[in-house]
Amino acid sequence: MKLLIATRNAHKLAEIREMLPGVELVGTDAFPNVPDPEETGLTFEANARIKAEAWRDATGLPALADDSGLEVDALGGEPGVRSARYAGTHGDTAANNAKLLRELAGVPPERRTARFVCVLALAVPGQPTRVLRGECRGTILPEGRDAGHGFGYDPLFVPEGYDQSFGELPDAVKAALSHRARAFAAARRDWALA
Repeated sequence: MKLLIATRNAHKLAEIREMLPGVELVGTDAFPNVPDPEETGLTFEANARIKAEAWRDATGLPALADDSGLEVDALGGEPGVRSARYAGTHGDTAANNAKLLRELAGVPPERRTARFVCVLALAVPGQPTRVLRGECRGTILPEGRDAGHGFGYDPLFVPEGYDQSFGELPDAVKAALSHRARAFAAARRDWALA
């Protein structure tokens, strides 16, 4: 089966290729005239569905989309679907991390629990859209620690069972633990994607 991955991010497409060996994948760059859908959902699931269904409808191909981010318990699940634009500008990692630390100022370590979330949606022509979720639980540090292995909120996030942040852990360890890795493992198992 040829599967369209609903992303224009070449790095993400390469990462997904590693997680779905043996599946013929095509990126949205193969369809330069198709506009990206607006992510207007209030949840990761809603945004993943919007992307998968829009790309399925535009191309006629089965489409797989993800939406992911960080949920912090003490902040009622924020930044959530606004993870990439938490401080206002999309993709401003330094500003996003600084805002998160300001929001958590004075919150004790035991209340700094959080989780990275990845929701996958698979939209196949003629079938109901399927959705699943992968999570990696941990805590938020009072300041970032990075050894060059992370991006986004990784320097602030320590996964359960570890003392190092995602920014410090080797890529292979992070890849095995990540929310995205867990979501794709479930997709291989539950949706027979392999």
